[in-house]
Amino acid sequence: MKFLVILLGFACSVVVLACNDSEVEQGLRMNEIQVLGTHNSYHVQPRDEILQVLAAIESQELADSLEYTALPLREQLDRGVRQLEFDIFADPEGGLYASREGLRYIGEDPDSGLPELDEPGMKVLHIQDIDFETRCLTLQICLDQIKGWSDEHPRHLPITVMIGAKDDPIPLPNAAIPVPFGPDEVDDIDEEILQVFPRERLVVPDDVRADFATLEESVLNGGWPTLEKARGRFMFVFLDEGDARDHYVDGHPSLEGRMMFTNSEQGEPEASWFKVDNALEDGERIRELVQAGYMVRTRSDEETQQARDDDYTLQVAAFESGAQSVVTDYVVPNPDFGTEYHTAIPGDYVARCNPVSAPEPCESDLIEP
Repeated sequence: MKFLVILLGFACSVVVLACNDSEVEQGLRMNEIQVLGTHNSYHVQPRDEILQVLAAIESQELADSLEYTALPLREQLDRGVRQLEFDIFADPEGGLYASREGLRYIGEDPDSGLPELDEPGMKVLHIQDIDFETRCLTLQICLDQIKGWSDEHPRHLPITVMIGAKDDPIPLPNAAIPVPFGPDEVDDIDEEILQVFPRERLVVPDDVRADFATLEESVLNGGWPTLEKARGRFMFVFLDEGDARDHYVDGHPSLEGRMMFTNSEQGEPEASWFKVDNALEDGERIRELVQAGYMVRTRSDEETQQARDDDYTLQVAAFESGAQSVVTDYVVPNPDFGTEYHTAIPGDYVARCNPVSAPEPCESDLIEP
């Protein structure tokens, strides 16, 4: 019996890390840790011929900014990424993005021949007809992939999924004209999320607001769930700040009944989460938001520049700012740049104690092995 007790104790402390909740969770809440995220988590670099055409007819800067490829989604999660981002285009009838007009410029057939693009539903890509290569063609496919990984790792930290709704036209002859994200289209996002994830696998605004009058009041008073309650679950955030966001909020005070949090202004009833991309310029604002109780996403690199220059200045500022998600295009280095630039949580943790909001004492080793 004594040997069994010792063995169980060893398993709790070294392998499972879940037997003693008071030790493992340390009372930490979702906003008191810092994780690694990826920007445009689905993105695959366009073929060289398209980049050359873009450089010639648009700008070299645009072509350069597209030189990054995300790892497959499951590999990102295996490497410790706990925040993902998908850009979506509404396609309620199906087939709107089945042709890639940019291919005509390099002498290729624009017809994709991909049946997934003929079906109705949200499509995942960066720029229609030009920057369309992706790890997952539709939002449903993306979500199925990450849910499959989650089912195999039920004790993982909560994963944040950011959704960017795109509907801007581009000045390319015969390019697809996106469907604007109106009230019906933003409702469809929630429906597609729920087609993959049961409600109990999500952290939604209603969970956080609880008995407070507004969502913002709750987050300013410690309302984010504990890690113990949020493990194995997903939180969705709507990145947009314009009309699409306003349609999403309309009729849903404090995001009542909604599946996603929004990128809203301080003082709004639904304010809880912010996108502040440059910690070198806005580090103090990020710290103030995090100290107040909000969640913040910031970037460690932008437009491929830091990776080309092997410049970690922005990355260091991002982690020091206390933003809960620090996002990168380079979980691993890009060999074409001749540098070793990549982004990782300091200490090589999956997550660490947030340098601004975590209580004392806090041990990063106990958050997720």
